[in-house]
Amino acid sequence: MTTDYSPPLTRAQESRLAIERLYITMRHLFNRGFYKPSGVSGEEMRRALLTLSPEIYGLVNDPQRVELDGLVYVMDRLPKGIEACRIITLASREGYENAHFQVLIPAKRRRNCYRIDEEQMVIEVTNGRSEIYDILTHLTFMFMEADKIRRNAFEERGSKVREWQKLEAIVQAGGTVKDEDRELALTYLSSILGRTFEETQRAYLRFEETAGTNNGLFGIVYSLGRTSLLEMREKVDREINFTPMLRERIGQHLYGGRWATRIKEFIRNNGLSDRPVHIISANPHSVVNSLYAPAALAGTVNFTDLSDLVLQLSQPTQRAVNQQVMRYAAEHGLHILEDHAGTSLLVQLIDTEKLDVSQLPPEVAHDPKLIRKEKPLLLVMDYAFGEQAFETMDELLKPLEYLDETGEPKTCPLNVASISIMGKAGILTGDKGDLMIPTSHIFEGTADNYPLDNDFTVADFEGFGLDVYEGAMISVLGTSLQNKEILSYFKNSSWKAVGLEMEGAHYQKAIQAQARIRGSVSPAVKVRYAYYASDNPLITGATLASGSLGTVGVKPTYLITVKCLEKIFTQKGEEIK
Repeated sequence: MTTDYSPPLTRAQESRLAIERLYITMRHLFNRGFYKPSGVSGEEMRRALLTLSPEIYGLVNDPQRVELDGLVYVMDRLPKGIEACRIITLASREGYENAHFQVLIPAKRRRNCYRIDEEQMVIEVTNGRSEIYDILTHLTFMFMEADKIRRNAFEERGSKVREWQKLEAIVQAGGTVKDEDRELALTYLSSILGRTFEETQRAYLRFEETAGTNNGLFGIVYSLGRTSLLEMREKVDREINFTPMLRERIGQHLYGGRWATRIKEFIRNNGLSDRPVHIISANPHSVVNSLYAPAALAGTVNFTDLSDLVLQLSQPTQRAVNQQVMRYAAEHGLHILEDHAGTSLLVQLIDTEKLDVSQLPPEVAHDPKLIRKEKPLLLVMDYAFGEQAFETMDELLKPLEYLDETGEPKTCPLNVASISIMGKAGILTGDKGDLMIPTSHIFEGTADNYPLDNDFTVADFEGFGLDVYEGAMISVLGTSLQNKEILSYFKNSSWKAVGLEMEGAHYQKAIQAQARIRGSVSPAVKVRYAYYASDNPLITGATLASGSLGTVGVKPTYLITVKCLEKIFTQKGEEIK
């Protein structure tokens, strides 16, 4: 007789296995080229997602109650009308932008999508495998909730419940209801969703906030239920396809290579190659506003300090004022490189030789002599997405290859002095708006761990009214594939992680490869990472699905930005050897 002394798996271990199964399955399906969400492979993904039970998908395990916050989160990241499509095709950039199809851009993701007909949607994928995994996870969740709606809308004998008939009439009449009829309609809807009236009303209002990029809660619920019903009763299968061109191009750095080459050619062609370049990964407004807004708006807008001014500029009603800042910036060294390569990453090049240093706000500590002597060139790139961070940074740090006047091949390296990464991240200890300073990046599910000598420290951010945490950051495979057990493990184990994000390990992988292996960048280049908390996934109701960060994110965004500029303007960066 033998005795099994193997202890049972912990919930965290089961969850990690579920994530691994999900990614193995998704990679297999991508290589195969297609799958049916209700087929064998689709069911495997559903089982893994149910085992994982991500925090962001809330009630996904409940057989009757539809997860509304998760639905809002997912629909904000998928194109308008996708809930009514049974055929969804993931493609690379293949010419759809030149066709007559309307471009559909989700509210919270920069990706071009095209509605081909009433049954088919094409989603353009140019950001690498992370984007594919992100889309497939959201679609799996969406189809699972669609099946719940169908089960709630039809009785065992197959007849429609009364509430579904009422919803059908609303949608067929245009999908809108009069103010006086809305509460009655939401009552019908709450029955179909298995949620309270209050919960349904809150979801309805959240969909109204992004009304231009979705079909509203009534239309979405009806289309999800109808598509599920067609598959169940009429055997009209839902399908996910991957074009051959996408499967061939993925991972080849085609988009990142074109994007980076254009930037380096601009620098060379404008005689800026000898300047120390400071790369900043941030949003497209914080650096410009920190450098230019006070001077551009002096005498026009009343403000007490930089913090007060940027809070005003963050309001949607201030579009004209923001345009005034951009006009002033363009006259004082700002060059904007719109993306034409497919990365969706805007780039701003700021020539500090044309910057009026005397007009910098007092919050931005600086050495005027250093700026005049070094004339640093600021290269501000928009946030990358997951694996795209490696592709873009890896290509950007490579020397530019070109032919001289005689046709001889030449190389022109970037004189990279520092790389600063600012980002949003989930925090494991603290609250929204708090700061995290990483000492390392731990790549989830792999042995790729990246200790780093961060030029930022906790002391840089003390005294500003925000809590600051220092420690390891987990670079996750997807923010929607985390649960409390996994995150608690990373927080409480010897990893002692303070937060999670999707790009840090990818950025650091590119930086270390170029600095230590290829030699394109000095190993002594200054590296700075700082994140502000967009959510706390360990707290129920504080995940990304709970809603926008709002103005809470303004203060930490600009604090990190100002500290980046302070480091650049007060100490000499390392040049390429």
